[in-house]
Amino acid sequence: MTAASVRSSLPVLARSTLSRATLRWPAYVLAATILVWPIVSQLPTRVRYAPFLVSVVVFGLPHGAVDHLVPARLAGVRRRRSYAVVGGVYAVLMAGYLLVWLVAPVVGFVSFILLTWYHWGQGDVYALAAIGGVGSLSGRLDRWLSIIVRGGLPMLVPLLSHPDEYRAVATAIVSLFAADASGTLGVVFTPDTRLVAAIAFAGVTIASLALGLYRVRQDRLNARAWRRDVLEVGLLWAYFWVLPPIFAIGVYFAVWHAVRHIGRLAAIDDRSLTALTAGELRAPVGRFARDAAPLTAASLLVFVGLFVGLSVGIDPDSLLAVYLVGIALLTLPHVAVVTWMDRRQLGTGAG
Repeated sequence: MTAASVRSSLPVLARSTLSRATLRWPAYVLAATILVWPIVSQLPTRVRYAPFLVSVVVFGLPHGAVDHLVPARLAGVRRRRSYAVVGGVYAVLMAGYLLVWLVAPVVGFVSFILLTWYHWGQGDVYALAAIGGVGSLSGRLDRWLSIIVRGGLPMLVPLLSHPDEYRAVATAIVSLFAADASGTLGVVFTPDTRLVAAIAFAGVTIASLALGLYRVRQDRLNARAWRRDVLEVGLLWAYFWVLPPIFAIGVYFAVWHAVRHIGRLAAIDDRSLTALTAGELRAPVGRFARDAAPLTAASLLVFVGLFVGLSVGIDPDSLLAVYLVGIALLTLPHVAVVTWMDRRQLGTGAG
């Protein structure tokens, strides 16, 4: 199955509803946030952590708590088998990843950044191709370039524009496991490294959009969809460049990435899809909340276990570090599930 066939399999009205809820509204929120960035920049650090706190129960953490239902809804697998397979994947990958963090925390942190880079990129590629109608993403090179750009915007741009705050978060996370290990990351934050990274990433961004334009003209694709891609990339560049990283990534996680994945989940649930086709959002959101509630609550045990096991203090930096490590442990198996979804829906494991 290709991106075009996934898009065509969605009823037109359902696709329109999903576009409004998962593409248009999140863009409005981020654009409005940019307008008040001088105020956000002056907020106390603790207040900037608020989006991450809210994401524990609103969209952020819950967006992966329906993974156990994905094989049942997407491939017709019996629910018990769906629960068992996904549960086994989570148990094995989380245990293995925790061992990586305990033995080599710097490797754990860097791999988490790269994993999130890939995952947030693949999430946007699906949304753009299946909902936004960006037909130029049918090729492997096009998808990989888009993954690099879309994932790099939240993961790399804050490093380029706010290196001190980025480094503080990295230090807080790595220090949970080894007090002196964070120094090995120092080379990443030097001006020379950031300059090279900025030039390279800007080049990849331009190349990705230029290739998309070439595909549009060569294959006579929807130019309006390509322009949406350009506008979103420009919006995200500006958003992550001007706003403090903690606040910016917290809002993006809940309002942009999680919302797009929830829309994807709604599209493979028959009842939710029927509601979306009728232009209704309340029922799919309510259904998602009910489905996600049990494992969202269970996921909190991961954070409690890390908090107790690592003997963490209750200061905001330490609590945020524990939350991000917990998210890292949950992200690895979640990415495995979403990559399987990509294979089923887009015909590729590479986005």
